[in-house]
Amino acid sequence: MTDPLSPSSPATAMASAPAGVARSRQLAVASLVALTALCLAWELWLAPLRPGGSWLALKALPLTLPLAGLLSNRMYTYRWLSLLVWLYAAEGAVRLTSDTNSVSALLAGIELLLCVVLFVACTWHIRTRLRAAGKEAIAADAARRAVEAGYAADPVRPSESP
Repeated sequence: MTDPLSPSSPATAMASAPAGVARSRQLAVASLVALTALCLAWELWLAPLRPGGSWLALKALPLTLPLAGLLSNRMYTYRWLSLLVWLYAAEGAVRLTSDTNSVSALLAGIELLLCVVLFVACTWHIRTRLRAAGKEAIAADAARRAVEAGYAADPVRPSESP
């Protein structure tokens, strides 16, 4: 059994991460859930292609797959989701400009907006986490070199202490 507060646990990683990581994660999860709900509601009730709903509601299924990865804070999920979202953005752009139904065009605009928000949240999350990991790696490397040189792990050498 692993210790929940071990350095490799997601709870500890999120606690030591910058505030932007948590905010971008929340924004990504919220926009993904909103996009999934919009896709379902659009094709089943709000403005379906056929009365009573259409099979196009199945387009929401691929959006349910990355939710577990986002909630588990997996970096790989943020990366591939930032690419997948452009399929939905393309659909939103096409339907925004081609649908004659004004409700459907409005929903397409909302879909396009949610896709852009999701993409920005994913890229923001990836950049913030990589920057934080880079700073931690530099600090760990400096501490390792100090120990190898016989100094304390902090940047002040023992002979320079007051």
